[in-house]
Amino acid sequence: MLHLENMVLCRESQVSTLQSLFGERHHFSFPSIFIYGHTASGKTYVTQTLLRSLELPHVFVNCVECFTLRLLLEQILNKLNHLSSSEGECSTHITCEIFNDFVRLFKQITEAENLKDQTVYIVLDKAEYLRDMEANLLPGFLRLQELTDRNVTVIFLSEIVWEKFRPNTGCFEPFVLYFPDYSIGNLQKILSHDHPPEYSADFYAAYINILLGVFYTVCRDLKELRHLAVLNFPKYCEPVVKGEANERDTRKLWRNIEPHLKKAMQTVYLREISSSQWEKLQKDDTDPGQLKGLSAYTHVELPYYSKFILIAAYLASYNPARTDKRFFLKHHGKIKKTNFLKKHEKTSNHLLGPKPFPLDRLLAILYSIVDSRVAPTANIFSQITSLVTLQLLTLVGHDDQLDEPKYKCTVSLDFIRAIARFLFDLDSDS
Repeated sequence: MLHLENMVLCRESQVSTLQSLFGERHHFSFPSIFIYGHTASGKTYVTQTLLRSLELPHVFVNCVECFTLRLLLEQILNKLNHLSSSEGECSTHITCEIFNDFVRLFKQITEAENLKDQTVYIVLDKAEYLRDMEANLLPGFLRLQELTDRNVTVIFLSEIVWEKFRPNTGCFEPFVLYFPDYSIGNLQKILSHDHPPEYSADFYAAYINILLGVFYTVCRDLKELRHLAVLNFPKYCEPVVKGEANERDTRKLWRNIEPHLKKAMQTVYLREISSSQWEKLQKDDTDPGQLKGLSAYTHVELPYYSKFILIAAYLASYNPARTDKRFFLKHHGKIKKTNFLKKHEKTSNHLLGPKPFPLDRLLAILYSIVDSRVAPTANIFSQITSLVTLQLLTLVGHDDQLDEPKYKCTVSLDFIRAIARFLFDLDSDS
């Protein structure tokens, strides 16, 4: 158990809850467990580490990869069949197209000797994609223990709260477990745990403290912060390696790393350029502000969907809401033409400045301009918040009746053209 605590940091409460739910191997566990939280909050890592450490029979499936019902059911059954078959035995590929067949085949596979008298766990990562599949799939997984009369637990991992999943017809309620975001103290502890063996733990902890002091306000994603920590650590160590300072000379180390961390905020925010490109930038000592104006800045600063959000925000700010139907619907029907224009409508919208728009309108335009289907996840809403933090969007208030936030787009047309050009080039390359 001590080994498990060293592997999973700052999630003692969640680990304890899951261990209580799992119980003994031969006990019937809770039929379904719903685990939710933001990106990089440890949901997948904790679940996988716990199941592997306790050596419990489990099947892990990513719902993004298995995007159809048949792919999902076959992936689960074939992985389970591989668990039940002996090492030398070659298992045959199982085909399954409907959930009724899945229940029948699941009962046959779990009759194997090595799966008897113990709980089998099915882990569905990115479970929010189940909502786009057949209507009977989610209720079926929630009641799988009852339908198969087997000792099985289905674990759902999602970034969306359970209330967004619950079908209108009602269903069996799972046990809901929340993974909160890591605090700055948690991040300090986790990142300090990764210190290189050639340096002392205190030296690396001081570096992580500096890193979080710069990046914590704009990026709290553990994966991104870990990437930034590895990427910038050689520059922090440079004075020590050259013999110009020792490990305790924090002031000199800070003066050396400060300009590079500020540069990192402008160029590698959410990994928009590769590590090799960033190292080349550091060696050439290139100022990101001199990288060919705003277009280069937008290429490296914003995540993929943030670019579309910014385009949607610009369209919402400079086009009247009554034109949305004409611009963004394929079959909008016949639109009545009129020569009547109010006096202020004859003036260019660009001269009048951006108009405020509600969040619902922003999301509606976003869904119409993005080719792929975008789920309204916490990740999308956090990117909108990041755009407000970067002052590319402005929060101007709330709708009096609906208490809905209203925004304005603050960037220029040239900025939007640069983003659109970059996205067009990206699509052409792919």
